[in-house]
Amino acid sequence: MLFLLGGNDKKARKADAPRTENMEVVKELFMTGRFPVVTTEVLEGRALGKVLGLVVCRGYDSDEAFFGMAARAVNKGAQAIIGYKENVAFHPDGSKYFCCYGTAVQFEKPKKSITV
Repeated sequence: MLFLLGGNDKKARKADAPRTENMEVVKELFMTGRFPVVTTEVLEGRALGKVLGLVVCRGYDSDEAFFGMAARAVNKGAQAIIGYKENVAFHPDGSKYFCCYGTAVQFEKPKKSITV
């Protein structure tokens, strides 16, 4: 019974934790096409240089889940997300819970061509 009484304190501390994700910067990057998010495993015309790993974000708002995922990728140093997927859980009370995930990647640096 003791665990039932102490549960809210943990949630309150987690809600007060500072967010390190800069959502407005990430929204701007995505909307201007400088941070692609694709469902495919490759991005045509770009060679993958480094896979940084899975990024996931969940929430009751679809924009919060999507841009939170993108912000986590940007914080890792990613230049894009490939293999993007999302799930939506519908609750009996009418609310929706979104889960967005994908693989954060960096591209190979373009090789400089030397002209003589």
